[in-house]
Amino acid sequence: MFDNLTQRLTSTLKNLRGAGRLTETNIKDTLREVRMALLEADVALPVVRAFIDQIKERAVGQEVLDSLTPGQALIKVVHEELIELMGKANSELNLAAQPPAVVLMAGLQGAGKTTSVAKLSRWLRERTKKSVLVVSTDIYRPAAIEQLKTLAKEVEVEFFPSTTEQQPAAIAAAALDYARKHHIDVVIVDTAGRLHIDEAMMEEIKQVHAAVNPIETLFVVDSMTGQDAAKTAKAFGDALPLTGVVLTKTDGDARGGAALSVRHITGKPIKFLGVGEKSDALEPFHPDRLASRILDMGDVLSLVEEVERKVDHKQAQKLATKLKKGKGFDLLDFRDQLQQLKNLGGIGSLMDKLPGMGQIPEAAKKQINDGEFVKLEAIINSMTPGERSQPLLIKGSRKKRIAAGSGTQIQDVNRLLKQFNQMQKMMKKMKGGGMAKMMRQMKGKMPTGLPF
Repeated sequence: MFDNLTQRLTSTLKNLRGAGRLTETNIKDTLREVRMALLEADVALPVVRAFIDQIKERAVGQEVLDSLTPGQALIKVVHEELIELMGKANSELNLAAQPPAVVLMAGLQGAGKTTSVAKLSRWLRERTKKSVLVVSTDIYRPAAIEQLKTLAKEVEVEFFPSTTEQQPAAIAAAALDYARKHHIDVVIVDTAGRLHIDEAMMEEIKQVHAAVNPIETLFVVDSMTGQDAAKTAKAFGDALPLTGVVLTKTDGDARGGAALSVRHITGKPIKFLGVGEKSDALEPFHPDRLASRILDMGDVLSLVEEVERKVDHKQAQKLATKLKKGKGFDLLDFRDQLQQLKNLGGIGSLMDKLPGMGQIPEAAKKQINDGEFVKLEAIINSMTPGERSQPLLIKGSRKKRIAAGSGTQIQDVNRLLKQFNQMQKMMKKMKGGGMAKMMRQMKGKMPTGLPF
C-alpha cells in the first residue's frame, strides 16, 4: 500500500532535507510535486486542496523558516498534516455497552464485508477475549449465509443460523435475543450488499439498524476503488449513523487514495485495515504509523507488536538456550526460522514496516519474494534427519536426490547451503554471551526516533 505515493513523496522531499534555507520558489515547486503525487494516488481533489493549503500556511510561517534545518522542518510539517488528515490517533472499537454489544457491518457488494466480519470476530476473540456471535442478514446473495457459517467455524466463533425466507430485520433481532440469553459479549451483523447504492437497500439496512440498535456501525469499503470509496462512504454516512470505516484489500492497493480521503470526506475514522486474505489479516488503523510509512520512515512499533504476538517465544527461547550451551545451529533450526518469518506475514510484510524501503529499486524488491522461502523449506523437507543435523554430509549424489525430491535444481540446493553457512557463522558469534557483545558493538549506531 502507498508504494507509488511513497516513492514520489520521498524523492520530492529528499531534495529539501539538506536545504540551508527555504524560499517561496522551492516551497512552491515542492508543493506542486506533492500535489501531483497525491492526485496520482487517487486522493480526492477537495482533500488534496485542503492538505496543500494547510502545509503552505505552515511552511511560510516562522515554525519552518526560522528552523536550523528548514528542509527537515517542512518534512515534519508534511508528516504532521498527514496524521491530521487521517485522524490524529487510533480510533478504537467502542464496546462499552451492556452486553451484547452489537456491531453492524454495511457496504457495497464485493467490498469484503463477510470476510471482514470473520476477521473482526477473530480479532475480538484473540485480542480482547470476547465471546462473539456472527449472523448474516444477506438473503439475496447465493450462499452468503453458508459462507459466513464456514468462516465462523474457521475463526472459532459462534454462528447464528438464518434462511433466505426470513426478513433481515427479524434475523438480526432473533440473533440479538439469542446472544442475550446465552450471555455473549459481541454480536456482529453481516448485512446484504448491492452493486450500487439504491433506495431499497438503504431502507432495508435502516430497518436492520433499528432492530438491533448497534453501538458500532462500520462501513466496509474496498480501498482499490480509490475516490469512489470516499463517495460511497459519504452516501452510507448520510443514511446511517456510521461510527467508523473498515478499509479492505489494502495489500493490493499501491495508491492509497481511499485511506487519505475517507476521513476528510465522511468525518468518520478508519478503524481497521484489511491487509490480506487470511483471517488474521486485520490491523487497527494508526494514522501516525501510516503517515510514517508513507514518508518511508517505517513502522517499527507495529513490527514489534507483530513479533510479540506471532513469534513462538518458546521455540525462540529453546534456540537461544541451545546456542548458549554451544550446540550447533543446524538446518532444522534454519527451517524453524523460515517458518517464524512466514508467521509474520512473509518478507514483504516486514519490508513494508522498515524505514528506507522506498529507496530500494523495484527490481531489487521483486527479487526478495516469499516464493524463495517456500522453495528453501521444500529443499530442507526433502533431506533426511541426519542431513538436517549434519549438513556437511550433503555432497554430490545427495544434492541430486534432494533437488529431485523438492522439485528444484542442484544450484538451488547449493544456494541454500551457502545461505545456511552464512547464518551458521552469525549464530556462532552468539555462543556464550556473544549476543550481548554484538549488541554492545551496535550500541550508538542504531537510529532513534523519526529521522527529522
